Amino acid sequence: MKKLLLLSLLIISGFKPDQDKIQIFLIGDSTLANKAAGDAPETGWGMVFQDFFTDKIKVENHAQNGRSTKSFINEGRWATVTKNLKAGDWVFIQFGHNDSKDKDTSRYAAANTDYKKNLIRFITETRAKGGNPVLITPVMRRRFDEKGAFIDTHADYPAAVKAVAKEQKVALIDLHAMSQEVIVQHGVESSKAIFMHVEAGHYPKFPKGLVDDTHFTAYGAKIMAGLVARSVQTQNLDLKKYLKHFGSTDKFVFDLPVIQQPSFRKDTFNIVSYGAKNDGLVLNSPAINKAIEACAAKGGGTVLIPEGFWLSGPITLKSNINLHLAKGALLQFSDNYKDYPLVKTTWEGLDAIRCQSPVSATDAVNIAITGGGIIDGAGQAWRSVKKEKLTDSQWQKLVASGGVLDQAQRIWYPSEGSKLGNTTPGAGNIAAGYTMETVTKFQEFLRPNMIRFTNCKKVLLEGVTFQNSPAWNLHPMLCDHITLKNLTVRNPWYAQNGDGVDLESCRFAMIDNCTFDVGDDGICIKSGRDEEGRKRGVPTENVIVQNSTVFHGHGGFVIGSEMSGGVKNLFINNCSFLGTDVGLRFKTARGRGGIVENIFISDINMSNIPGEAVLFDMYYMAKDPVPKPGEKNELPVMKAEPLNEGTPQFQNFHIRNIVCKGAETGLMVRGLPEMSIKNITIENAVLQSNKGFVCIEGENINLKNVAFYTKDKTVMQIQNSANVTMDKITYADDRDLLLKVNGDRSKGIRLLNTDEKKAKKNIEFSGNASSKALTRK
Repeated sequence: MKKLLLLSLLIISGFKPDQDKIQIFLIGDSTLANKAAGDAPETGWGMVFQDFFTDKIKVENHAQNGRSTKSFINEGRWATVTKNLKAGDWVFIQFGHNDSKDKDTSRYAAANTDYKKNLIRFITETRAKGGNPVLITPVMRRRFDEKGAFIDTHADYPAAVKAVAKEQKVALIDLHAMSQEVIVQHGVESSKAIFMHVEAGHYPKFPKGLVDDTHFTAYGAKIMAGLVARSVQTQNLDLKKYLKHFGSTDKFVFDLPVIQQPSFRKDTFNIVSYGAKNDGLVLNSPAINKAIEACAAKGGGTVLIPEGFWLSGPITLKSNINLHLAKGALLQFSDNYKDYPLVKTTWEGLDAIRCQSPVSATDAVNIAITGGGIIDGAGQAWRSVKKEKLTDSQWQKLVASGGVLDQAQRIWYPSEGSKLGNTTPGAGNIAAGYTMETVTKFQEFLRPNMIRFTNCKKVLLEGVTFQNSPAWNLHPMLCDHITLKNLTVRNPWYAQNGDGVDLESCRFAMIDNCTFDVGDDGICIKSGRDEEGRKRGVPTENVIVQNSTVFHGHGGFVIGSEMSGGVKNLFINNCSFLGTDVGLRFKTARGRGGIVENIFISDINMSNIPGEAVLFDMYYMAKDPVPKPGEKNELPVMKAEPLNEGTPQFQNFHIRNIVCKGAETGLMVRGLPEMSIKNITIENAVLQSNKGFVCIEGENINLKNVAFYTKDKTVMQIQNSANVTMDKITYADDRDLLLKVNGDRSKGIRLLNTDEKKAKKNIEFSGNASSKALTRK
């Protein structure tokens, strides 16, 4: 009632919610102006500029297509801005494209005379109202000569802006130079994605297509707006305090990678028109592939799988195809091994022979799987199952269904071929000498990943449920610009290798608002394995993971263990891991090589974690992260080995705002004697677990404002680690020991701003550790 009364009073008084916001007025031409929905894909950078600021800022975009400094003033547009401008507001000024049109007297303003005078007028009148002017040089057009050299078309206008900025002592954002750098970095072909290179039939306004090297796509607009936002920070403008961070990380939204989205012709090809039948009996892969071929031949579009039950063998997507599953559609893949030909591919980062994936694409551009339907991979026909994973009744039912058991009667295989492959070292690996002919005896073992895209660009998976995969569910490899959005990914909890998604050697990817409930790692980042992965040398980089949940899996968010090509520049925010064996899981091993670095994580919620809430492990032993009943997950004896190209590295992880209720260990860092895990920062964490903090072979490990509520009477343990800082550590009452320091190589350990009196004993040194290794304040 009080809130309603207050709202009524505000309305009566004429108060508007935006009145207390700082306004940024954008004035300029079509490159930043707002566009109508029918103008798609054209996007002015001013349309997305608001995305880079908190809600304390309101962007008012007054830019208009075709305007110059002269026409913007003469048409009264500038008068509208000054009328609404209040003290403390900002005016961002970017003109030049239309001022140079010397044959149009309504717009032409010579660079060194009228153009400068008009810019000075904008500045003077903004300051007179108590506002803050910012000059922006004209944004570049895309121009290359026949040799691929970039051409600047802006003559004297950028220099004129710089001269006015210097003379008037006004902030300058040199978008001219920055946009050129971006265009050149993209190159002649890739830079087309920034601008309006529109294929025929994709958008209603451009039925015949368009080539426009001045105006931006949504991708280009976001890049340009990000450059301006970044300059707000680098120019040290007061506005920088309102720049939006990515979650609770130190990174800003403008630091994030920008991902290109596919677009498709409006033509629809219904699989029924190509002979498909939804009776659950007819194998529809010939009809579906025929529809895909026909769609591709017409320049692409949507291949529609309507409501119903559609049995199928492997499907191969082609460029410009959107495979759309209507709500109520079930695309059920066959459980007959013979429907899946043998192909050369990879398995767990190594070159291998496997069965063809149910859905695959190679070297395709602009592809998607969308809709509200379900894709089922018939994984039960492929997977072996361990007895301990099932109840007695489930196990008896499985054995009675057919298949064969191992000698110990503890593992069920769906066939003799599956058993043979599972018990043959390196089965199917090309490096081990296997060929198409020699693997046929265990073809049933060579289970495929369900969705396999190789060397594809502009990939979208949205809205679909993917479940019951033979091996990994979703596996993009060597792909660029991938979006996974609003997906449900499911596997039985006992599905070995039943990962949710594995991004392998991919660049520019987004996983947003997805749900995973699987049998192995949920969201996993990879880049190849051992020597083969290092030889490929393609890291997974520039990835955003946000707003997603993993209900079950070996790990919630995982890097490795196949990370030999490297992993860098990952941004993870607002995710929940509920019942995963490990929450944040970073794993590798000797022989992998590769560098994992620059990982930014914030706002992670975890509960019921049987293993570690956060685990850095360079001694991954390829076994379940949670010990079986009666087993112990003890650290093996580790001796230093010489550094070589197979020595992996983990460094530069930044983790903030995490909560875990229930885990075996809150935080474990386990490096190698010859290569410690380096530069890990964890800030603002509450971890309820049996054990607290265990750090072995770590370096530059920084904990700040971390709470360890442990059942174990020892809160923190450090072994052979250097430069470990624990600042403002909170812990449960009545602990026997706060910190145990072990190993003669432990040094530079600092315990700061922590109440040591709550523990019966504060510090203990063992294993030749020196008391001089520790500083306390």
